[in-house]
Amino acid sequence: MKLTLVMAMTADGKIARHNRHFPNWTGRADKRMFKQLTTEAGVVIMGAGTYETIGKPLSGRLNVVMTRHPDRFQPAENLWITADSPERILSELEARGYAAAALTGGATINSLFARAHLIDEMVVTISPVLFGEGLSMFSEPIHAALDLKSMREIEPGVVVVHYAFRYDATTLPSQ
Repeated sequence: MKLTLVMAMTADGKIARHNRHFPNWTGRADKRMFKQLTTEAGVVIMGAGTYETIGKPLSGRLNVVMTRHPDRFQPAENLWITADSPERILSELEARGYAAAALTGGATINSLFARAHLIDEMVVTISPVLFGEGLSMFSEPIHAALDLKSMREIEPGVVVVHYAFRYDATTLPSQ
C-alpha cells in the first residue's frame, strides 16, 4: 500500500499554531490539491485532534481516525475510528481493497507512521506565512532521507514539494 503524507506548513516549518488550529491559512489552491490527493487515494488517515478540528468526516473517501479512546466518537458513514497500530491499519485497508492512503496528521500520528517506516511519499505545501512557534510536522525526531520528485508553485508564493522517503540507514546523516 502506498502511503503519502499530505501536509501544509508555514515558511518557518509549522503545521499549526496549536493542536486545534484550523488550517484556514493555506489558501484555495492548497485546499483543492488536498481534496484531489485525498480523494484519489480513497482513504485519509488522521489523529483524533485533526478530526475534531475538521469537525466531520471528509466526503468521498474513507476517514480513518486514530485514537486511544474510540468510544469518544459517534459512528458515521465513511468513518473508521480505531486504536489499532499503523501497521494493522494499513494491513486492514489493503484487505479492504485499498491501494493507497493519505496521511494528514497531526504531528503524533505522522511520527507513528514515520517511525515504523511506512510513509512512502510526502507532498508538502509551503505557505508564505510565519507563526514563530507552533507544531512541527513530527512530534519526535525522525531519521529519513528524502528524494525530490517535483516542485511547483500553485499560486503566487505558495510552493508544493513532493518527496519520496528513503529509510536506508546508509543514506542518513549520523544521529
